[in-house]
Amino acid sequence: MLRLDSVIKSFGSKRAVDGISLSVPAGQLVGVIGQSGSGKSTLLRMINRLSDPTSGSIHYGDVDVTALKGRELRAWRARCAMIFQQFNLSGRLDVLTNVMMGRAFHAPLSRSLFKLWNDDEKALGLSALEGLDIGRLAAQRADTLSGGQQQRVAIARALVQEPEIILADEPIASLDPRNTQVVMDALQHINRHMGMTVMVNLHSLDLARKYCDRLVGLAGGRLVFDGVPAELTERVARDLYGLESDEVLAPEMQPGFAGATPGLALANP
Repeated sequence: MLRLDSVIKSFGSKRAVDGISLSVPAGQLVGVIGQSGSGKSTLLRMINRLSDPTSGSIHYGDVDVTALKGRELRAWRARCAMIFQQFNLSGRLDVLTNVMMGRAFHAPLSRSLFKLWNDDEKALGLSALEGLDIGRLAAQRADTLSGGQQQRVAIARALVQEPEIILADEPIASLDPRNTQVVMDALQHINRHMGMTVMVNLHSLDLARKYCDRLVGLAGGRLVFDGVPAELTERVARDLYGLESDEVLAPEMQPGFAGATPGLALANP
C-alpha cells in the first residue's frame, strides 16, 4: 500500500501541496483531478521523488520513500514508473532503444551506457510494444511517430522497468480523441490484467469517471474529494473546478440535464 501522511510541498510562501494524507491500496486505478495549479503534478512528482516534500512522509509498504537516497532511490524510481505528458523520448533513436532505456536500473552501467541489451531484455521490450499494438514500429525513429504512438512507447518503456506502480502525469493532454482512448485503454488494461497500481492525473471528468476506480480531487493543493466516480456530482465538480467547470463537465452533469444527480458535500480536507 502507498501511504502519504500530511505531505506538504512549499515553493517560497506558496504551498503547492498542503497537508495531504492519502492511502492507495495495491491494484487500484486512481484518477487525480482538479484544475490547473491544484497540485496534481507536484503530488505525483513527490511520490516518485522527482520532487522532495517540504514536510510529511510517503511510505510504500514498510519503505520510507521520503528517506531514500542513492541506489535505493533509483530502485524506488524503477518500482514506481513515471509517464509524462511530453513523452520524454529521444527522437533520433529507434522505438525499441527508447523502450529499453527503461531497463537502465536493472542492467550494469556499462551495458546501459552502450545500449548493449541481451536477447531476454530485447524480448521483454518487444513484448511490451506488441502488447500496446506497436511492435511493428520497433525499428522506426521515435520522432516519426504520432503523439499517441509516442505515448504508447513511453508506456512500454515504463513497463520494462517491471514496476509495481505507474504514475501518469496528464498522459493524454496533447492527444486527439482517438489516441486518448487508446492510451486510457492501455492504462486500464495494465491495471486490470497486470494488477498494477495506476495513478493518473486527468483534466477530463468524463474520462476520469469512465476509467477510474477511485477519484481524488485537489483544490489549492488540498485534498477536497476522495470517492468513487458515482459520487462525483455536478456540485462537487463545480467546487473543484470553479470557473473551469463548464469546460470539464460532461453533458449529463450540466445543470438542467434530465439525468443530473443532486450534489454531495465535499470530503473534509
